[in-house]
Parts: sequence; C-alpha cells; structure tokens
Amino acid sequence: MKNYFDIFGLNIDFKIDKKQLKTIFKEKIVEFHPDKFTNANSSEKITSIQNTALINTAFNTLNSNLLRATYLLELQNINAFNEKDTQMNGEFLMQMIEMQESLAELKDEFEIDEFIDNIDLKIKNNVVNLTNSFQSDDLLQAKNLVRELKFYEQTKSRANDKIE
Repeated sequence: MKNYFDIFGLNIDFKIDKKQLKTIFKEKIVEFHPDKFTNANSSEKITSIQNTALINTAFNTLNSNLLRATYLLELQNINAFNEKDTQMNGEFLMQMIEMQESLAELKDEFEIDEFIDNIDLKIKNNVVNLTNSFQSDDLLQAKNLVRELKFYEQTKSRANDKIE
C-alpha cells in the first residue's frame, strides 16, 4: 500500500507545501470520483469509492500539522499516544493546568479571543520546533512535541466552544 505522501507525490517530510497538496487533492478526487464510474462494473465502482475514501483520509491527515506529525511517527513505528507511555514534561503539564483554569474563568469574548491568540502563538512555535525535530531526525523530541500540540489544539477547541 502506498503511504499518504506517495498518493500525492510528496516527499515524506513534516514540512509540505499545503497549496500543492490541495491542488493535487482536487485532481485526484476528480480522477477517482464515483460519479465517473456510474456505468462501470460493480468492482470498479467499489474501487472508486475506496480510492476516494483513501484520498480524503490521506488529504485530511497531511493537511493537519498534528495528524501529519503523528502519521510520520507511525511510519517510524512510533505511537505518540501509546497508553503505556504517559511521560510528559512536568513543567508543560503545569502550564496546561494553569491554561485550563484560566480558560474556565474567562467570560468576556475579547478575553477569550486573546487567549486563543496566545494558544495560536504556542501552536506556531510548536510547529516550528516539530519541523526542526523531524529535520534533525530527533523522533523522541517530535513525539513529545506532538503530544504537546494535541493539548494546545484541544485547549483551543475548548476556547472556541466557549465563544459559541
């Protein structure tokens, strides 16, 4: 089976050109869309549906920093979210607890927007560090950064939910 990068003709790397990814995605979807196979036999129709599902999954994975980093680790047989491996930086965990407590106290939409801006900056810095970790082949560091990125994204999601 092809890996997700091969499907789009991309190098296996954390740093990708998302514009190129989107362009190739659109081409692939058109090529394999089930509507093009309405007069085909049932086997070809099923293959078309499977290919479309695979293309969508591959695109969603590669288009997300968190999912792409997790996938890259999986290609190296590293499960960033192994339930038996729960070690994380204690200082980071304390910061996350403080962030959660701060978020719980926020009532004003302006304050929540500032909170989200702060998380966006942390996400941006994390992605830079992830890029460097993958480039230097420091997969242990990448695994830790992926875990942190998941916390940041979950916290951002909670903050966005609070606005709505």
